[in-house]
Amino acid sequence: MTAQQKWILVLAALAAFMTSLDTLVVTTALSTIRRDLGASVAQLEWTVNAYNLSFAVLLMTAAALGDRFGRRRLFAAGIGLFVLASAACGLAPSVGALIVARAVQGAGAAMVTTLALALVGAAFAPERRGAALGIFFAVNGLAVAGGPLIGGAVTQGIAWQWIFWLNVPIGLVLIPLVVARIPESRGPDSRVDLPGLALVSGGVLGVVWALVRGNATGWASAEVLGALLGGAALLTAFVVWELRAQAPMLPMRFFGSRAFAAGNTAIFCAVGALFCAVFFMSQFLQAALGYGPLGAGLRLLPWTATLFFVAPVAGTLVDRFGERPFLVLGPLLQAAGLGWIALIAGADMSYAELIAPLMVAGVGISMTFPAAQNSVVGAVPSEAIGKAAGANSTMRELGGVMGIALGVAAFSGTGGYGSPAAFSDGFVAAMGVACCLSLLAAGAGAVLPARTSVRASTPIVESA
Repeated sequence: MTAQQKWILVLAALAAFMTSLDTLVVTTALSTIRRDLGASVAQLEWTVNAYNLSFAVLLMTAAALGDRFGRRRLFAAGIGLFVLASAACGLAPSVGALIVARAVQGAGAAMVTTLALALVGAAFAPERRGAALGIFFAVNGLAVAGGPLIGGAVTQGIAWQWIFWLNVPIGLVLIPLVVARIPESRGPDSRVDLPGLALVSGGVLGVVWALVRGNATGWASAEVLGALLGGAALLTAFVVWELRAQAPMLPMRFFGSRAFAAGNTAIFCAVGALFCAVFFMSQFLQAALGYGPLGAGLRLLPWTATLFFVAPVAGTLVDRFGERPFLVLGPLLQAAGLGWIALIAGADMSYAELIAPLMVAGVGISMTFPAAQNSVVGAVPSEAIGKAAGANSTMRELGGVMGIALGVAAFSGTGGYGSPAAFSDGFVAAMGVACCLSLLAAGAGAVLPARTSVRASTPIVESA
């Protein structure tokens, strides 16, 4: 790598590390937040999904604005917004204030994450991009591995509010380095597709709102059905508009590529399974098996630490063998690990029984991430990488929201917080949902072309 490529990769990975850490650092603090703030399971879901909601809604908007006004500029602004919202989370006096601050955090994270991927994708040639993305996701693996552990240690040793204050010094160091070391870049479009931005933002908001509110108000309620149908209508209008727009924010021809369409579908389902499992696993270790926040974080390491070790190797192998083997085998391994847990989980089990399936599931998702990302950004011309990264990040976040919503529905229908046994019953059902989503991801991965990673700089879009 050149010196400039190293700076781009390091700074983009560290900023994404910060946002990933904040997603998972909350998981081992959920039980403490529930007790301290008197939060219900629906409010706990909102502390996670408020972040994911604004994240998902604004990802494509952030990508389009970065292409127009400068990726580095919007990237630095996103870090600043994320830092301010983190401080607001630390100062939140109630669960309502925490949820609002988490929503603002998600807006900053949308700018950081999608532009970090765009900066890395644009900085490396197609034949080296898989290895670079492997390193990028390995650094994110540190956040995945350390998030629950740091969250548990800080919650148990100091207070849960300090899990948010951790972001402040990281962000304050990153902003001047980003301005000084990353060159400004833009996409090819000179105009902002305002109708497209409005339609996709409203459509995604409607769909995500329905997923988040379905368990609380009923899936057949007027609120949920109205939000779902309204969101679907706006997304349909977005597709129609993009087909006719002179400068579309997401050219619909991209979906004619099997690599683009299947990669996005696979990551949607795989991350849905991951978020569902993460949301309940840390609570299971505390509510059913009786461990404290720090103990739960330590016991998640066999699962979460695999991303740090496996993702770089998987990224390099993707460059050599193509994405399809990894986008089939990875989700299958995650399905096997989570299904294994669903079969053995119970309030009277020992933690040792969880180690092997946690490692299997961790290796699976570690193989999935770089393969899916490489498939999507490699299916479009280099000048459209920002748009592709935005679409892929949106699919990841939508999948995460859907996974948690489906998991909470399964948990609420079969179990609860009344006793360790009741929690275990709900947990088993949620893990079953996560296993099924992983299998769907593997099916999507099987649709990929046999080899998609080594392409010319301006790929030919394959016919679906």
